[in-house]
Amino acid sequence: MDLKGICVLSLILVVALSTLAEAKVARSTKCQCNVAPKERSNCGHPGITSEECRRAGCCFSASVPGVPWCFTPKQRRVRKVCPTNVRARVNCGYPGITAEQCEKRGCCFMAHPAGVPWCFYRRTVPESC
Repeated sequence: MDLKGICVLSLILVVALSTLAEAKVARSTKCQCNVAPKERSNCGHPGITSEECRRAGCCFSASVPGVPWCFTPKQRRVRKVCPTNVRARVNCGYPGITAEQCEKRGCCFMAHPAGVPWCFYRRTVPESC
């Protein structure tokens, strides 16, 4: 392969990787963007567009003058729950573990049905607003 071909392939690779990196940016939810104007922390530069702001994982609202329009979202709140789907259980114990031993590990214990872990890890789920 000649130098020109290597350069073209390198350019294609760079474009593909930058597209993937942009797609992985976490989007803020409406709940996370519900920040009082006086509590906003600047997340952008002067003149940033709403599109650029959101691509950076920030919130944008130009409704209140004199405060940052592109601002840092609230922390995403989560809670740990015991999965109800037996197929979602991930083993946290060992054969013969008691409910008390399992719960001391911070795990869930449910001694049924047979053939699935009875001591299993909690799942993390986002909380609603």
